[in-house]
Amino acid sequence: MNLAVLLGGTAAEREISLESGANVAECLEQAGAVVSRIDPAVNGWQTRLKDATFVFNLLHGPGGEDGTLQGLLEFMGLPYSGCGVLASALTMDKIRTKLLWQGATLKTPPFKVLTVDCDWQAVIDELGSVFVKPALEGSSLGMSRADSATQLREAFDQAVRFGSAVMAEQFVSGPEYTVAILGDRALPSIRIDVSGEFYDFDAKYRSHETLFSCPSDLNPAEELALADLALSAFRITGGEVWGRVDVMRDAAGDWQLLEVNTVPGMTSHSLVPMAAKAVGLSLVELLSEIYLHSMGARHAQR
Repeated sequence: MNLAVLLGGTAAEREISLESGANVAECLEQAGAVVSRIDPAVNGWQTRLKDATFVFNLLHGPGGEDGTLQGLLEFMGLPYSGCGVLASALTMDKIRTKLLWQGATLKTPPFKVLTVDCDWQAVIDELGSVFVKPALEGSSLGMSRADSATQLREAFDQAVRFGSAVMAEQFVSGPEYTVAILGDRALPSIRIDVSGEFYDFDAKYRSHETLFSCPSDLNPAEELALADLALSAFRITGGEVWGRVDVMRDAAGDWQLLEVNTVPGMTSHSLVPMAAKAVGLSLVELLSEIYLHSMGARHAQR
C-alpha cells in the first residue's frame, strides 16, 4: 500500500499542517508503510498522487479543509481520510454552520455578520462583549475580543485581512471543552484552561501554561450529554469518519456550540491524539481507525 500524506499547503495554518503531517507520516513509516509526503505549495504536487492508494489529508484551513481538495480527490478516484465535500465545505464556514445549528435548535452563541458599514454600537448593544472571528479560518487566527464599538471596529479590521466574511459572536463566560469524534463514537471530552483571555493561537501552539484535562471534570451524566450533543452537531453537518467539536459551558450550565473541525491538528501535543490515548488508542491505532472509517465512507459514496 502506498500512502500519501498531504501537509503544508498555502493557508495561514501551514506551519501547523507541516507539523501534523510530519507526525502522521513518521508514525505510518514506523509501522512499515510506504509514505510520500506531498506539499500542495509545491508546483506539480498532483502528479505525485498517481501512485497513491490512499491519501491522509492533514491540510488545515482553506484549500485543504473546505471541500476543494476533497472534490479533487473524488474526481481522481482516490480514497482519502475524513469528511467528504459537503461537510468539509459547510463546517469551514462558521457562519453557515451556526445557521444550520440554529435551524436544528442546537444552542450556539448569538452572532452578527459584520460589514464595513455596519452599526458597531448597535452590535455591542445587542450582543454585549463579543469575539470577532474570520468565518473561514481556524486555529483562532484573526480572532479578538471587543467590549466597545471602537474595539469592535478595530477587531473587524484585523479579522477582515484574512479575506473572508467576519462575524461577531456573543462572549460566553465559562470553561471551554472539546470533543473528538471517531467513527460513530465520541472520545472523552477535554477541558481547556488558558492563562490568557481566550484559547487563541498562542495558547494552542506556543504557551506552556495552557492546561488540558482529559478525562475532563464532568460527571458521567454530563459527559454522556456532551458526547450526544457533539455527535449530533457533527452529524447534522454531514460529518463522518473523524473530527472535533468545540463547545463552551455558559453560566447557566448549558452547552454552547462553537465550531466543527474536520481536519483537527495531529501534532505530538494535539487534542484528538490526547483523547484517543485516554481510551487506550496509540497514534497508529488512531490512524488505523481513521483509515478504516474513511474507506467505509468512500465506498459508501460509490
